[in-house]
Amino acid sequence: MTISNYSFKGRKAIVRVDFNVPLDEQGNITDDTRIRGALPTLKHILSEGGSLIIMSHMGKPKGKPEAKYSLRQIVDAVSKALGVAVQFAPDCAKAQQAAAALKAGEVLMLENLRFYAEEEGKPVGIDKEDPAYEAAKKEMKARQKDFAKTLAAYADCYVNDAFGTAHRKHASTAVIADYFDAENKMLGFLMEKEVEAVNNVLNNIRRPFTAIMGGSKVSTKIGIIENLMDKVDNLILCGGMTYTFAKAQGGKIGDSICEDDKLELALDIIAQAKAKGVNLVLGSDTVIADKFANDANQQVCPCNAIPEGWSGMDAGPESRRQFAEAIEGAKTILWNGPAGVFEFDNFTAGSRAIAESIAKATDKGAYSLIGGGDSVACINKFGMAERVSYISTGGGALLEAIEGKELPGVAAIKG
Repeated sequence: MTISNYSFKGRKAIVRVDFNVPLDEQGNITDDTRIRGALPTLKHILSEGGSLIIMSHMGKPKGKPEAKYSLRQIVDAVSKALGVAVQFAPDCAKAQQAAAALKAGEVLMLENLRFYAEEEGKPVGIDKEDPAYEAAKKEMKARQKDFAKTLAAYADCYVNDAFGTAHRKHASTAVIADYFDAENKMLGFLMEKEVEAVNNVLNNIRRPFTAIMGGSKVSTKIGIIENLMDKVDNLILCGGMTYTFAKAQGGKIGDSICEDDKLELALDIIAQAKAKGVNLVLGSDTVIADKFANDANQQVCPCNAIPEGWSGMDAGPESRRQFAEAIEGAKTILWNGPAGVFEFDNFTAGSRAIAESIAKATDKGAYSLIGGGDSVACINKFGMAERVSYISTGGGALLEAIEGKELPGVAAIKG
């Protein structure tokens, strides 16, 4: 079933959204992107004559109520965004009466799902090494099913529109789907777009395909790199991992960030790329600094000849040219992770150059997917969000999908 062809008239829909929005000390929302992302799905259900039960998590309250993570703080903002007064259920597991009383066009938001440990389904307060852990885990899984069953009982149909948590097998993201038949569970519009975006990059490849992987550590990206190695024509590895590769090949990297226990892995990636005919672009020069600060002294030098007391902070001009060459001729582009310490304005040139090249390629008809918090922050910082094909809302979920892993939140609905 798809959300577009489902009849919501006279039906209650329980919708999992990702309203884990950042709040300031006064409880005001500082970035409402996630709320805006869910609006097409929520408004569609209401316009079709349905009623809404919205559920989400916020923060990491460790299975018990904490005022700073209460969704009550965002009720007014969601009401304003939807144009409907949103009712609030102060206990997500005891909202039977409030849900039953909902009329067409009305909206009820449940309190934070993670105020119950059953949402995540992990035993609390017991160490994995404890002999009693397995029994506690089994008991918690049974309680998780009961919790999901309670949530499911509020509604006639289930919609998952929370891509940011699709990689978690939580009560509200996957287990709940077991209590609805195939005709009454579906992905929301945001989830549909996210799944399609991943599919475009991994399965509907137009060549050449260029992937850009940045960030500080090789270890956190190894699964993605290995999965992409069989798909891409060009693989740009940049950011902090540059210096692990430089050191692995015998270079001097000064005080740059480096995973010394991943030097062999770096060499193995280089060998894999060569064996598979992938153009591996590591960049040849770097902007270095004498301290980790925006006002540091800086100079440009080769990635493999960084003096002691200096650290690599950004891709150098020659590296940027190499990146542009691999990006601007591409027809499919994936970007995850910055090329440098983009939080400092004086070290944004590498990341900006990548963004500009992606925008140019997209203007010429390439399909570009930007994913992961830092890449999204980059593209927004440089004002280029409108010049790329798709910006993913899901950090961990997107990375696991690119890694080739099945997402429980999608599998629970698609089977």
